Amino acid sequence: MQDITKLFLRLAVGIMMLFHGLHKIIHGIGGVRELTLAAGLPEFVAYGVYVGEVVVPIFILLGAYARAASLILALNMAMVIFLAYGNSLFALGKHGAPVFELPFLYLILSLMIFVFGSGKYALNGK
Repeated sequence: MQDITKLFLRLAVGIMMLFHGLHKIIHGIGGVRELTLAAGLPEFVAYGVYVGEVVVPIFILLGAYARAASLILALNMAMVIFLAYGNSLFALGKHGAPVFELPFLYLILSLMIFVFGSGKYALNGK
């Protein structure tokens, strides 16, 4: 049962994050580039979004090096929180939740994959 739970967790995180990546493939990363430059970081850092939202979710979905991939995703989400919500960490959205709710949820879920591993239903599962 634990392996099925790990599979569902990986599928949920991987599929949902891949939608974010596909959006950036289709529409570009102009917004990410602006946030990166506004934070004083080099422009090439913005292209890391393709790794964090396209490559990493594929690894998580397949269960191939899922621990390493989920750690990269957690770092990506920490960067999202810093860049997009750093000035409004204590602000609440229109439904009462913190404005950084979604990236924080992905951060926590990716850390859960890191801690629990990919399970036996994975490319390199045990």
